[in-house]
Parts: sequence; C-alpha cells; structure tokens
Amino acid sequence: MSQTRHNARQAAVQAIYQWLLTGKEVDYIDEQFLADHDLTNVDVDYFKELLHKIPLHLHEIEDHFVPMLDRKLSELDPVECAILHIGTYELEFRLDVPYRVIINESVELAKTFGAEHGHKYVNSILDKVAHKLREAEINAQNSNSGNGAGKPKRSNARKDVKITTKKSMNSSSAAAQRLAKGK
Repeated sequence: MSQTRHNARQAAVQAIYQWLLTGKEVDYIDEQFLADHDLTNVDVDYFKELLHKIPLHLHEIEDHFVPMLDRKLSELDPVECAILHIGTYELEFRLDVPYRVIINESVELAKTFGAEHGHKYVNSILDKVAHKLREAEINAQNSNSGNGAGKPKRSNARKDVKITTKKSMNSSSAAAQRLAKGK
C-alpha cells in the first residue's frame, strides 16, 4: 500500500486511541487532529473513514475480534485495542485491501505504537479474524499457490530398501572399543 495510506492508519491509531480513552465526540477529535497535526503525506479521506466509521460499526467490529481475545476487552492495551478496531474494520469493510496487507500494516502499527510484544498478539487475533471474515480470499490464495511456495510434491511411491545386518555387540564392549579408538 502507499505511504499516504500507511500514514493515514498511523494517524487513525492515535485518533481512535484518543476516542477510546476520552469518549469525546468523533467530530471534535477529527477537528482537533486536523488542526494539530501535519497531514501533508496522509490519505486524509482514508483517515476520516477509519475515524468516523469505526465508532459507527463498533459493536459489529468488536463482535468479530472480542471472542478471539484471551482477556476481557477492558483489560486490553488501549493501543492494541485501537489497532484491532482498525484491522477488523478493514477486514470486514475494505475488501479492496488484501487481508495480508491489513495484517502486515496492523503488525507494523503495533511495533510502532504498542507494547514490546503487542505486535505478536495483534497478529494472532487478526489472523483468526481474517480466517473468519476472509475465508474465501484465503482459500483462493492457498489454492493458487498450489502445494506450497516452492515445496516439492511428496511422492507416495515406495522406495526400495536394502536391509543389512551387523553383528551386534553388547554396549560395554562397544563403549570399550570407542574409548580405545579415542572417541
């Protein structure tokens, strides 16, 4: 994706974070954000879409990712929570954006803004959400890649096996021979 789209997501993380923590009206946050930040290299329309539509579809978005959490939503890191809202929104409503791009962008956002290992958690949750919301896209991509990227096919043909036997020796005499040889 373009750098301006990436920058829009970065701005949206900050704005959604602010909205989640303060509960202020989205229009107020939007105006304040536009006034206080340089959005020269930002896809402002995409930023506004994320900021305004995530609260509009909040319960629907949370219904997709909350069941995947290993803790209560209220115990989730607020930055990771904002990123999960953005990623889940994109997975559901922005079908023009490939699911792998959404997950990658979300992981990068978590590395930039989140806790030390927060990106792993975001990746895990959004991967599960993607399998739920983008099953057809994932299956199509898997079938297009054939049996795996660059992996050789496994042959079910039986290979001839030659069996040879060796006169066995007990373990103490084998150890003694290895010691004598210096091994």
